[in-house]
Amino acid sequence: PIPALLHLCIYSAFVITQIELIEIIVDGISGSHRTFYESLGGFYTFMISFIEILSVLALVATVIFLARRNLLKLPRFNMAEMKGWPKIDGNMILFMELILVCCIFTMNGSDEVLNMRDGNESYGFAISSLIGPASFDGIGTEALHTLERIGWWGHILMVFAFLNYLPYSKHFHIVLAFPNTYYSNLEKKGRLTNMEAVTKEVKLMMDPSADPFAAPADGVEAVPQRFGAKDVGDLTWKNLLDSYTCTECGRCTDSCPANITGKLLSPRKIMMDTRDRLVEVGDNKRKHGKDYDDG
Repeated sequence: PIPALLHLCIYSAFVITQIELIEIIVDGISGSHRTFYESLGGFYTFMISFIEILSVLALVATVIFLARRNLLKLPRFNMAEMKGWPKIDGNMILFMELILVCCIFTMNGSDEVLNMRDGNESYGFAISSLIGPASFDGIGTEALHTLERIGWWGHILMVFAFLNYLPYSKHFHIVLAFPNTYYSNLEKKGRLTNMEAVTKEVKLMMDPSADPFAAPADGVEAVPQRFGAKDVGDLTWKNLLDSYTCTECGRCTDSCPANITGKLLSPRKIMMDTRDRLVEVGDNKRKHGKDYDDG
């Protein structure tokens, strides 16, 4: 439950922080400063304070996740399939989150000091009203303006960079988790559907008058049905969506009976390979045409 709560902190902070991003964009387009401060009054102070509290929680969660990945060396984060790019990808997003949170408090903290130097009352934000004076009070006004701009630009550029990077990262699950959950199978776990070919064979065995060696009827091509999946084209769209929703946490592999007994089977690697194969197939079709089949 603890990792789940930490993820909730990060996700909630990322989503709700976009409210402040809207104001940043409006300020950038209009040339104004804190456009909604006067019109929203106390609610504005509450919202920014709430965002700052969530940002602190996200900062703590991010540091813990970095430690779990790189210091604690959890076995499921150090399996063969997690070497190379998957490890870099996981760490890269966490570092981007650290930079984003630092930009938020650099912007709000320096702006708090600048606002008070202009003879105004404190904004009253929960965190920056405390760390702003403590961290930036001894800095000159021009330097504070520069810091505030660095925080402002860093915030918006980091969000845009994250959104552009997202489709290439395992963190695409934060977008696809919702539709994937919506289309989840609500049938009882373990329920199996009957395969038509198997059902037909069983009926033949139970029919004493049936000839199992009889030739197929005229016009019916006796093509044996293929079992299982040879390539991603044999999977359902939901299977493919599952692969893009995989968080690479490794809990499936960690709980896999075959893997526990030392076998090489890794459900996580299957999902990762499915996603990689989809990208490969898509690239080939774009290069050679939609009917191209690489076998």
